[in-house]
Amino acid sequence: MRISLALVAGLVLVSGCKYGGAPAGGGVSTERVEVPRVQEQTAAQEYGEQRPGRRRSRRGRAEEAVAPGQFDFYLLNLSWSPEYCATHGSSPECGKGLGFVVHGLWPQDATGDYPEDCSDAPGLSDPGSDKDYPTAELVEHEWQTHGTCSGLSAQAYFSAVHAAFTEVKLPNVPAGTVDPAVLVTRLQLANPGFPAGSFAVSCGNNRLTAVEVCLDKGLKGEACQGVRSCGARVITVTGR
Repeated sequence: MRISLALVAGLVLVSGCKYGGAPAGGGVSTERVEVPRVQEQTAAQEYGEQRPGRRRSRRGRAEEAVAPGQFDFYLLNLSWSPEYCATHGSSPECGKGLGFVVHGLWPQDATGDYPEDCSDAPGLSDPGSDKDYPTAELVEHEWQTHGTCSGLSAQAYFSAVHAAFTEVKLPNVPAGTVDPAVLVTRLQLANPGFPAGSFAVSCGNNRLTAVEVCLDKGLKGEACQGVRSCGARVITVTGR
């Protein structure tokens, strides 16, 4: 059967509206599938959680109207900046040769669900002062969406983000291809104090988008629950 290029392009654009391609942690892939990476257009997409290179891998659903502090553990998401910059080259974080950057420290439930937008508590007075995140806009978004659910003040929450980020040792990830399971093993070996199952790899369109770490409320590693790791056999790592 012959399918027109216009129809194929239309299908790609429709599927990219929400996720910018296949969702992170998709099913096992038997071959590399290349899908064009589409540049997003709106501010909501730019600073939301479903942009290319910034996909979430949580299986459950977002829950609002949850009391701050009511969650089971944290999920630290460290985004692979080169993949994000492949479609967002004008972002202030791009052109700096960055590797893994903080995307967020997300309250998470063992069921797979997660709280969001838990209060209107004020964030940092100067979001740009937090250098763990690549942009001030992301700092503001992460506080409102996730930080307000931590039960901490903004200052305490971002201090926790910094402590968690500096605690995790990240292996060198060169451009090319890698088995996600091998990358998880390398993360585990680099962090022997973390229990087995503390790490996950996030991917989209068979490309590395992030690594994730499950932490208890005291910021100690714990086995992930309700978090999926990339199921592809091989993924591409975009170079810096």
